[in-house]
Amino acid sequence: HRAMVPLDSHMENISGVELMESASCYRMLTQMDVIKFIKAQRDSHDILSRTVRDAGAITDTIFAVSQQMRAIDAVKCIRDASLQAVPIVDAPEVLQEALPQLINGYGRKLIGTFSATDLRGCPTSQLRSWLQLNVMEFTARVFENPSYGPQDLANFPRLLVTCQLDSTLSQVIDKVISRHVHRVWVTNEQGMLLGIVSLTDIVRVIRAHVLAEAEPAS
Repeated sequence: HRAMVPLDSHMENISGVELMESASCYRMLTQMDVIKFIKAQRDSHDILSRTVRDAGAITDTIFAVSQQMRAIDAVKCIRDASLQAVPIVDAPEVLQEALPQLINGYGRKLIGTFSATDLRGCPTSQLRSWLQLNVMEFTARVFENPSYGPQDLANFPRLLVTCQLDSTLSQVIDKVISRHVHRVWVTNEQGMLLGIVSLTDIVRVIRAHVLAEAEPAS
């Protein structure tokens, strides 16, 4: 999701560790940096006017948590699955003994987001007790934490960032940048979860489009 870019290396034809050791300073290039660059060049990429469905930017395999799952179990699930965030879905039929597991979120009502960044809003003194709450109660506590200012609430993960199947890539990119999120949930008009568009998905489809355009005509 990110790469270190040496700024002053004078050595050619090297890469990786050797390149890093040859530079005295470097900067971090993130996916968000790439997305912001693409937005600035939007007139050069007609693919941005295509819908996320037509562009193939949607991932419809969605690991989710039930609203009844405890926050501590959600943390363990996203850690074990190497995820940064999961949707919280309405799944009252999920058996109590199955709650500590990720479930298929496709077609379920989207009601929230549980993200690793939520933990930053939890006071250290309250962490142990808050993690015993279910994920909706936990995110509500974090949301109400006085240490969060207006600038934090504008980007707070509990505030759902969604799009629909006919949303354009350009519209999704605008949401990603303005809300500073790394994923946008795809829902239908009833709020049912249909997929996810991540920064990786956006970069993937634009890269494929640019490479296809660069290929010589046969």
